[in-house]
Amino acid sequence: MDAAELRAMQAPIKERYKADPSAAVVTLKAKGSIEREGISCKIETGRALAVAGLHPATGGSGLELCSGDMLLEALVACAGVTLKSVATAVEVPLKSGNVFAEGDLDFRGTLGVDKEAPVGFREIRLRFEVGTDAPQEKLDSLLRLTERYCVVYQTIKNGPKVSVSMQRV
Repeated sequence: MDAAELRAMQAPIKERYKADPSAAVVTLKAKGSIEREGISCKIETGRALAVAGLHPATGGSGLELCSGDMLLEALVACAGVTLKSVATAVEVPLKSGNVFAEGDLDFRGTLGVDKEAPVGFREIRLRFEVGTDAPQEKLDSLLRLTERYCVVYQTIKNGPKVSVSMQRV
């Protein structure tokens, strides 16, 4: 796909959203079942089923997916797709590339060992390695635009309002 094809594909969508801003608001959903044996949660991803469980650092077997790993994988996936889309749109030829995310967790917080230790990631680092002949200023722009338009990155960075509820069924 080249920049013209991408613009042509997205043009009617953008026009629709300009005309009707409410059409651009979509609620994404995720669902999981805790009816499995063991300490795990079966996730319906829309494409396949995944089973999340405890990380080995909290007593898990390592056979199930760790939700922290899944968060980083979602970041890598979104950042990679965004990078490719932006590179196509601004005509930065990428010969090759990799996206890496890593995050630091202190499991003392998760396990309640130390009330001062944070629960969750202390820091997340996202890194791109790209093979391209594009000049540095184009790469700087590509990085800035990828950061701006990556949904998962912006969600993590800006911490949206989140609510939690529970109901008896």
